[in-house]
Amino acid sequence: MRDAVIIIPARYASTRYPAKPLATLKGASGIERTLLERSVMAARAAAAANRGVTGVYVATDDDRIAAEAQRIGVDLIMTDPDCANGTERVAQAVTRAGLTQPIVVNLQGDAPLTPPHFVSALIEAMRADDTRQVATPVLRCDREALDNFQADRKAGRVGGTTVVRDALGNAIYFSKEVIPYADGLKPGDEIPVFHHVGLYAYTPEALTLYAGLPAGQLEQIEGLEQLRFLEHGHKIAAVEVSAPGAAFWELNNPSDVPLIEGYLKRMGME
Repeated sequence: MRDAVIIIPARYASTRYPAKPLATLKGASGIERTLLERSVMAARAAAAANRGVTGVYVATDDDRIAAEAQRIGVDLIMTDPDCANGTERVAQAVTRAGLTQPIVVNLQGDAPLTPPHFVSALIEAMRADDTRQVATPVLRCDREALDNFQADRKAGRVGGTTVVRDALGNAIYFSKEVIPYADGLKPGDEIPVFHHVGLYAYTPEALTLYAGLPAGQLEQIEGLEQLRFLEHGHKIAAVEVSAPGAAFWELNNPSDVPLIEGYLKRMGME
């Protein structure tokens, strides 16, 4: 059984939502916790649910986020401010900390609703096929999720990410647009839109490869780091997961705060 480690990359200077990791979210009982703390809670729950997860770390370049990580009591890895995205930050964190686990999980710090079984699905997919270099979960949208996506686009907001897959379950493309086109769906039709969950599992070799590749045009246009792998001809396994009775949404914009707080309350999450 190959061991795994979970790293949460966190940066302060987000273009759409500055200081996002330190934004507070109220849970079901009204207790406020920072987004970083809720992301660490999600990571720890995933670690507890998976044999062979040997550590949880926060990787950041910002002293304010570092102070919050220390308050929470999570292991910290300081990285350079010129890391272009979370994958580059995770790659640098692995090198700087001398981590040797053969599976590295990137739990992005804007997804506090991530269920432990999403992480389990990725780790299992990587363990089941040692030729896989990168895996990420995808969640078929229900009507509520599709409505959220379409409402964001109609309002001119850049929200969550959707993905289309090939017949073998590998990602073909990721986009901030809603793909495939789904405006013409009839009541009762299966929704063909998959929500890409901000979570990745890589081999250390894939992280080293990524750090050495130039950013491609599509990555820069969409603002989606994972497109670098696809643009350079490398596969990403898009592992389908489900969340019965739960809801999933990332904190992308300030307008997402009440939506996520509503989900925390609905699911009884403190």
